[in-house]
Amino acid sequence: MTKGKSFLVKHKEKILFACFLIGFSILYMLNLPKHTYGNNIIIDSLYSGLFMAQDYAKEHTLTCLVPAFFIAGSISIFLNKGSIIKLLGKSANRWVSYSVASLSGGVLAVCSCTILPIFEGIRKKGAGLGPAITFLFSGPAINVTAIFLMAKVFGWNYSVYRLLASIVIAIISGLIMSFIFKENTMEGDIFVGDDETGYSKSIVALFFISQISILFSFSIRGIPTSIKLLIIGVSILIFLGIIFFVYSKSDRNIYLLEVWEFVKRILPYLFIGIFIAGILSVIVPQSLIVSIVGSNTLLSNLIGGTFGMVTYFATLTEIPIVQGFVNLGMSKGPSMTLFLTGNSLSLPSFLVLIKSLGVKKVLVYYFIVLVLSSFAGYLFGVLY
Repeated sequence: MTKGKSFLVKHKEKILFACFLIGFSILYMLNLPKHTYGNNIIIDSLYSGLFMAQDYAKEHTLTCLVPAFFIAGSISIFLNKGSIIKLLGKSANRWVSYSVASLSGGVLAVCSCTILPIFEGIRKKGAGLGPAITFLFSGPAINVTAIFLMAKVFGWNYSVYRLLASIVIAIISGLIMSFIFKENTMEGDIFVGDDETGYSKSIVALFFISQISILFSFSIRGIPTSIKLLIIGVSILIFLGIIFFVYSKSDRNIYLLEVWEFVKRILPYLFIGIFIAGILSVIVPQSLIVSIVGSNTLLSNLIGGTFGMVTYFATLTEIPIVQGFVNLGMSKGPSMTLFLTGNSLSLPSFLVLIKSLGVKKVLVYYFIVLVLSSFAGYLFGVLY
């Protein structure tokens, strides 16, 4: 092996990290000129894809996705495996596992992409497929902040119905996936690590609370900036204090490497998917979508749900987007279906999930959610 190749092999991860950092910095700081849409569909679609990728880099990556990566690494390395198996494992009580999965996902207030590293984290710790799928859907769908903002914009009938429908869909989707794809959580990569972390439960709990507080503070609107900065600042100090003064050097390095593994496995596919979603938003005319979903039929709900599946809605952005569609004539039923699928499913998350679950499981999961969401949307249109 030549000296140059030896250097590349030895420093492969550092070089890859530098490439990620440089690429992200360029995307983040790129000064995109103002663009007038309508002149050239190719240029329009490419610009839309680039703009959406940059918008995600600026608005969501540092404040949502990065904290989620650290939480995922914490789950994978420091969370007691026995606790995960007890609450979310295959042999756990179904009432307990699915209830915990549906409610714990909703506390995080994250989007369909930000939930992915946390989903992989609990999977690696031994969570059963069913509860993990329930968690995967509930995280973006049962968003406490979105529920209140939605009530303000659309009314409490929309908000409460979305909350209840999301919980039901999350649990049913998990149960169906668990029934179709039976697996043994005691075998394979999803059951790794030691039962005990070597640190007290209070330290591990404080470590998790500090990270969740950071993610939660960034996600919640309405909190005074001074209070938000205080919570984030204290949480960061606690996080760094535990990392550098409590955890051993070897555990710290293992933890950071695990976080890096999540970044490598998810981030490239995420931004590719967001770029494609931006292109589709131009190629598929919104006026066409609205004309097709102007009435409450099962077909219109399926179309609305499919549109939600192949696009990407960042946390809380689904509310003004759907509001725009409703103002253009979208019926109540399809708008509810779009709420249910648009937040929990997306093209970027589809690409990432294929890497961890495989094509077959992801296709079945998306089909289940589409059917359940479409039926729930149709029922909403009938009731209201």
